[in-house]
Amino acid sequence: MGHILALDVGSVRIGVAISDPFGTFAQGVGFLDAKGSWLDQLTRLIEERNVSTVVVGLPVRTSGKHDREAGKVVSMVDKLKRMFPDVSFVLWDERYTTAMAQKLMLESNMSGKKKRDKVDMIAATLLLQSYLDYKNQDKT
Repeated sequence: MGHILALDVGSVRIGVAISDPFGTFAQGVGFLDAKGSWLDQLTRLIEERNVSTVVVGLPVRTSGKHDREAGKVVSMVDKLKRMFPDVSFVLWDERYTTAMAQKLMLESNMSGKKKRDKVDMIAATLLLQSYLDYKNQDKT
């Protein structure tokens, strides 16, 4: 079994987190530039980290409905599935992950730029950890 990678997709940055080899803990890796060559970077990550599953945050409204942003993410995942046929892709409800990440960052003493650079990675880490906890709840 390979690692599980998480992507928190934003319009500027895509936060990235990865699981430990056993699929128990999430760790932030950084972010990809959403306006740059992020697909090349993602390809390298998938290959170098032996990724078998990618969890992608699905922006769901608090009402549970999907909006235009959710549609963009679904389309992006469809493209990624064609690019990486040997990798499983999971859409995972990302409600509140960015808000929780921002709250954590407010409690830290980091500068504004460092906070902006890390909030997407932390959101991806929270997203992945929630997926791992759900996936592993039957194993305990």
